[in-house]
Amino acid sequence: MQKQLIYSLFLVVLLSACNNKPLPTLEGIDMGAWKDDKNGCLNYRSQSIEILIRQKEKLKSLDQQEIVRLLGRPDRNELYKRNQKFFYYLLEPGVDCGVDRQSRKLSIRFNAVELAKEITIE
Repeated sequence: MQKQLIYSLFLVVLLSACNNKPLPTLEGIDMGAWKDDKNGCLNYRSQSIEILIRQKEKLKSLDQQEIVRLLGRPDRNELYKRNQKFFYYLLEPGVDCGVDRQSRKLSIRFNAVELAKEITIE
């Protein structure tokens, strides 16, 4: 009985350790300020666009939970056909900030197994 308990505990620890791979770092971007700039209204994200463009490949193959841990909750999300999902992070002040214009956005397309497959700035 005690052997089974130790084995089960070891297995749980092992599996949870496998799930916590380190997140990539986006050099030059203060992720706290990024997350606080909801809808891009504070202009921090707009100052980070060029840095983000150079490093966007680091986001590929991350799952949805990892993206949320790294970038915060998306400003918008969309379900699409074939179990695809899109996360959108607004990069500039726009309609949501009381500014009469469309803002650029970071778009992340997830495939059916919830891995980021396409990263674009629109």
